[in-house]
Amino acid sequence: MSKQVGILTAGGDSPGLNAVLRGIGKAALEQFHMEVIGFRDGFRGLMENRTVDLDEQVLSGILTVGGTILGTSRDKPHRMLVGGKQMDMTDAIVENYHRNHLDVLVCIGGGGTQKNAFRLMQKGLNIITLPKTIDNDVVLTDVSFGFNTALGIATEAVDRLHSTAHSHHRIILVETMGHRAGWLALGAGVAGGADVILIPEIPYDVDKVANAILRRSRGGKHFSIVAIAEGALSMKDAAVLKRKAKSKTKKEKNTPAQASPGSSSPEREQGSNTLKLAARLEKLTGLESRVTILGYLQRGGTPSADDRILATRLGTACAALIDSGVYGVMLAARGDKAVPVPLEDVVGRIKTVPADHSWTEGARRVGTSFGDL
Repeated sequence: MSKQVGILTAGGDSPGLNAVLRGIGKAALEQFHMEVIGFRDGFRGLMENRTVDLDEQVLSGILTVGGTILGTSRDKPHRMLVGGKQMDMTDAIVENYHRNHLDVLVCIGGGGTQKNAFRLMQKGLNIITLPKTIDNDVVLTDVSFGFNTALGIATEAVDRLHSTAHSHHRIILVETMGHRAGWLALGAGVAGGADVILIPEIPYDVDKVANAILRRSRGGKHFSIVAIAEGALSMKDAAVLKRKAKSKTKKEKNTPAQASPGSSSPEREQGSNTLKLAARLEKLTGLESRVTILGYLQRGGTPSADDRILATRLGTACAALIDSGVYGVMLAARGDKAVPVPLEDVVGRIKTVPADHSWTEGARRVGTSFGDL
């Protein structure tokens, strides 16, 4: 009998999702003669058993389309809002897995999706995941699809803002996504020639950022571009956050675990730190500052050629893995290979920018400030 494959996309949307659906589906159908169904809107669609047959007609023409034809959500199986209450819907998901006679469930998403998929694996389901995020923060893979497209969009934004900054003698701060990892801001800052790059991994001193800008001004360059990740923090704020995290950890050790109220996955608040920094830099430098928050713009539109190729490569390799009966893994990009890594080695970890990364070192050598020296 042919294998039954279920697929869902979860978390934030990302360029390349449709390309990977096409890669998995077409290889599964044409080469391995499997049957493939998709679940709409992530884990919620799996819980509600909302399915769509991923046949040749559905998969046709989606390679270049942004977003995901399946839809997505940030719902967690063990903490899902149902009838106004948060409930553990894991058992309903397991039941629907078996109701559809699935041999495997493919979960496509970032760090949160890897965790949720692992929980289902612990319930006895056959699981394979693929790494998707524009933040590029999934561990054990060279890159996640979606990142290359977002990096191109962020770089183009930095490029275009140079002329405005130069014409009006302003400081322009360009905020990229990247709550805990600064890959996008770093990459766009290096590629776009930003004068200052601020990322979560390197807390900054506001005075040192201002001094770097003033040095440029004294040298006759009366404008500066600051590429900043949404999660970048000053040294002072980082120290406060660290103390709070320690206090929270200590409290949790002495308090029984409880499900947090409200939405299971609130959207990130963007711009607040960047706007405060812009106001502070105006006072310290005497230069006007403006803020551009790229936000969801980075996720939208047609995926780049690199992301289409990566998604196709990982998607077709996923179908081959299913045919071989290899489960409980995330399919990682390693060089030109697609390598299965144990899902348990992925969950609960994040890929941050190393202090000695070549992008960081290269930026420092051309005089870019990270606000720390």
